[in-house]
Amino acid sequence: MPSQIVDVPASMASEGSGPVVLDGRGLGVADVVRLADGAAHPALGTDAVKRMTASWDVARQIAATGRVYGRSTGVGANRNEDVPTEAAAEHGLRLLRSHAGAIGEELPARQVRAMLAVRANQLLAGGAGLRPSVVTALCEALENGAYPVVNEFGSVGTGDLAALAQLGLALVGEHPWRGASAPEAQSLDNNDALALISSNALTLGQSALALHELRGLVAATQVVGALSLFAVDGSHEAYAAPVHAARPHRGSVEVARRMRELIGAADRPTPPLGRLQDPYGFRCLPQIHGPAHDAADALEAVLAVELNAAAENPLICAEDLAAYHHGGFYQAQLALSLDHFRLAVTQVARLSTSRLSTLNEPAYTRLRPFLADPEPASSGVMILEYAAGAALGDLRAFSAPASLGHAVLSRGVEEQASFASLAARQTLRAGGAYRLVVGCELVAAVRALRQRDLRPDPGLPVGRALELAESVLDEEQADRPLTDDVTAAARLLDRFTDIWRGSGA
Repeated sequence: MPSQIVDVPASMASEGSGPVVLDGRGLGVADVVRLADGAAHPALGTDAVKRMTASWDVARQIAATGRVYGRSTGVGANRNEDVPTEAAAEHGLRLLRSHAGAIGEELPARQVRAMLAVRANQLLAGGAGLRPSVVTALCEALENGAYPVVNEFGSVGTGDLAALAQLGLALVGEHPWRGASAPEAQSLDNNDALALISSNALTLGQSALALHELRGLVAATQVVGALSLFAVDGSHEAYAAPVHAARPHRGSVEVARRMRELIGAADRPTPPLGRLQDPYGFRCLPQIHGPAHDAADALEAVLAVELNAAAENPLICAEDLAAYHHGGFYQAQLALSLDHFRLAVTQVARLSTSRLSTLNEPAYTRLRPFLADPEPASSGVMILEYAAGAALGDLRAFSAPASLGHAVLSRGVEEQASFASLAARQTLRAGGAYRLVVGCELVAAVRALRQRDLRPDPGLPVGRALELAESVLDEEQADRPLTDDVTAAARLLDRFTDIWRGSGA
């Protein structure tokens, strides 16, 4: 097997992008995103290939001389049923066929490609005992743009068995591929089937994509909040360094520091004239955004382990010439971290709706109610509060803890489930609703700044953000549908993420 995969086609690659090295050790969230988006091509680490090959050789030796779950026996409640030697090869195919029963909508290419990247890297960790040519095939699919049909539902957080069985059948030529040319068909037998599907690669890939998007959106929301702060002549005191040194939660300290960079505030700002203190939407921003950043860090730490873990059951240990049966596939850490992250993100979105309400209030803007035009009884951006509240309702629903789920399966042998798979899907879905909530605030903040003819210093990050928003958002103030405005504002948030990152340089 080659240690280097050839370049991805130019149509799928980012200009100047380098390879992502798959070695079973160092795959990160950003790497998964790049591979899923076709912005990088995969390259194999030489040591990882040797490790995987040794695992494959040892696994066949062990299965030929003893009882190994899924290789010489059935699976689940059938674990005590031996597979006759003469039926071993067919057993692997039957296992794939029986488990390839995922249901629901087809998953988009990006999510399936993330699954392929994660599974290839996990196999290179060297615990699966799977034939090395499978990893070659997965990398070929990633570089060519091919991906198997994978349906949405089939996992309860103890292994993405159904999705990966669909991948297995695609690899042997019995299940459809989408996209460009598929890899050549593989010959998979009883030593390959369970080794391939014993993984949470789909859930992990989806989690990586969701974390990448939402972490960026939380950052962009702070830039939007800074624009709103300017629009209402907000105080800088809430972001003062002494305030956060006195209560030094890491995330909150960093959010306050970043806000001072965004708006050009001093570490020890002087109190403003007039209003003594601002509503919570401004005053408590570090205390609410900070935990979301902390939750993102915690989730990324879990993913850093899982993306590079040899979690297959049984674990093939080449050094010991042993197959260890275990529960390392159980994704409690991931499910709990995803649930925590969604709850924290929902708090940030809810704070955005609080600022939107403040922007509609003349006592803070010195403008007409709802930022309306001068016509009598004009409604202005009144409807945005309702629209944002509706999107926030979906976000709240997505934030229900998936880890509270329970299932007893396979005749009681598998009597627990983490539901990390549900947590990953909910976290992915949260991004769309979250964007719209913050998009509503951005539309209102820009309108308020335009009506007040306020322009932050263009040398400040918040000034650059306003220039960018004004170049995209319609300046018409008369009553009209605001759907397109919010859609444009929601799309703009990714560029606001870049402004936020630049402010921390």
